[in-house]
Amino acid sequence: MEGIDREKLPHHIAIIMDGNGRWAKQKFLNRISGHVKGVKAVREVVTACRELGIKVLTLYAFSIENWKRPDEEVRALMELLKEYLQKECSEMMRNNIRLNAIGRTEDLPPDVQTILEETKKKTQGCSGMILNLALSYGGRSEILHAVQGIVSDVKQGKVKSEEITIQRFSQYLWTRGIPDPDLLIRTSGEFRISNFLLWQIAYTELYVTDTLWPDFDREELLKAITDYQSRERRFGLTSEQLNGKEE
Repeated sequence: MEGIDREKLPHHIAIIMDGNGRWAKQKFLNRISGHVKGVKAVREVVTACRELGIKVLTLYAFSIENWKRPDEEVRALMELLKEYLQKECSEMMRNNIRLNAIGRTEDLPPDVQTILEETKKKTQGCSGMILNLALSYGGRSEILHAVQGIVSDVKQGKVKSEEITIQRFSQYLWTRGIPDPDLLIRTSGEFRISNFLLWQIAYTELYVTDTLWPDFDREELLKAITDYQSRERRFGLTSEQLNGKEE
């Protein structure tokens, strides 16, 4: 992949996949057609990340707020999710991709929960890449869930309040065990976080493209990674400190 420095790849890429509805509207199609095309973009991006050597890919597949959409659209999205998992499970196993899910997955329809758990179980031994699907996910709900968990453990004497650190708190999040994203991509040109990984993206590099998600392909992904590699990540330090030149 020309132009990509494999020594400076982001370890974890997160994507807010936005624009399916607008893509469909532009083509005088219904919204569900946009979601169908969006699934094809998911396949291409997952394949490209695996080939590049990206270790974690988190996709914002369905937010808690998405449950408010019309019933017909929600049902179609759940069917597309189930179909994707059924079709891609063997491909994930073949390509050493482990499936993980974050969010209130108990909110999903029972048949979707079943196939999700089956796919996670079948791929749990894969170690090449983690495909992390955010399903019925909301960043505020995740943080609230973590607070409730740690408060419960303090009450039970499992944790002392003075032992609560950033690192310990992170272990109560749905993303525990997964490093924070290095790069967050948002498609469709909207400059919003949309309640996604609010805790985890404190020092994440943000990349926004006007490209609608169904049109986001391998080349668009490479553009985002190339842009990421051109940046200096200082994490609050100065350039001189990072380069060891501070007097």
